[in-house]
Amino acid sequence: RFKINKHHGKLFFFRLYTLMMNSLGINKPKKETKVVVAMSGGVDSSVVAALMKEEGYDVTGITLKLYDDSKQSKEGRQCCAGQDILDAKRVSEKININHKILFYQKKFKSEVIDSFVDSYVAGETPIPCVQCNQTVKFKDLFEVSKELKADALVTGHYVKSITKNKTTNMYRAIDENRDQSYFLFNTTREQLDYLRFPLGGMLKDKTREIAKNLDLNVADKPDS
Repeated sequence: RFKINKHHGKLFFFRLYTLMMNSLGINKPKKETKVVVAMSGGVDSSVVAALMKEEGYDVTGITLKLYDDSKQSKEGRQCCAGQDILDAKRVSEKININHKILFYQKKFKSEVIDSFVDSYVAGETPIPCVQCNQTVKFKDLFEVSKELKADALVTGHYVKSITKNKTTNMYRAIDENRDQSYFLFNTTREQLDYLRFPLGGMLKDKTREIAKNLDLNVADKPDS
């Protein structure tokens, strides 16, 4: 008879379990793994959505509408504004994924803009992008993704997350010129376990190259 001791047995099943994990670290076939991609309408999140679809995952893109179009500035670039929503919709149609829009203008104003103004008036130096990630983008989008029974929430942020001994930690992205880990410093452990950041190991130039190869309409779109 063939015998294996307890140590070898545990090692065998650990390796078998690892082999069964998909590229997102989830123990499911890709086609049965449902992911929500936060699509801002920019090149980064569009490429992430396209890559997830190309790998065979069940993908739903979600775009947050945060600004009142009538008050949108014609100068500069804002994320999650009118044109961005159209761009995200076009990308979703091209790669053939479901796409949803969440109308969060009032929530964004109360939890981000008003908070920013109050903090600024008090003589502080607020960073609205951090506040937005802490509330609308991660807290609320996290909850919506759970309601949709998604296995993971995937974003186009340039950060890395590594799980060891069942603990997930955040690290700087390989592309230090694009690293966004600072803006996500307040991400909770529960959120980190659920989030995936495919661009953490990729350079921005590579991201744009992928977008061009896939003929995405946002390939040359400026950063917000």
